[in-house]
Amino acid sequence: MKIKLGASALLVSIALTTLTGCSMTDAKDSALPAAGTSNSEDAAAVAKKVSSEIYDLIGIKGKASNTGAGVSECSGKDPEKYFQIFHPWSFVPESADQLSGVMERLKEELPKHGWKVVEYGPDTSKNKNLSLTADNDKKKYSVSVVHRAKNNPPKLSLMVVSGCYQVPEGQKVERF
Repeated sequence: MKIKLGASALLVSIALTTLTGCSMTDAKDSALPAAGTSNSEDAAAVAKKVSSEIYDLIGIKGKASNTGAGVSECSGKDPEKYFQIFHPWSFVPESADQLSGVMERLKEELPKHGWKVVEYGPDTSKNKNLSLTADNDKKKYSVSVVHRAKNNPPKLSLMVVSGCYQVPEGQKVERF
């Protein structure tokens, strides 16, 4: 269990680093885009909604994990006032062969829904998992999808990450 939690923490860290370095920016530098003003709970609800929209785009029957969203700091900003949301989840199809072609479909469908695919291809793991990263500048969200074809059972691993939110005046960031 400890190894699994450590691996999950590493995955979150890598995904946040990867996703926050993408083109989802308001400025000319690589800073996180401002996602607006919100409290942590409402921002987490938005992240779950974004995940739900991506779930619909997967377009096959299966089961999504029931993981909650989390809160992390915005690099270089006051951690009492600024935060970003991450929502890791996975999708296991009813039948493994249903995942065939799903990444290509996501690559085609995401841009039709306001997403820009910024990376697509095999990752650097020994399994050479097919991965996709896309940004939605309007929503101020980024998503990473990894097709883990050699897992038992095969699945998609997803990480949805927001831009940088600011809490309303007089409030502090709630962490969960």
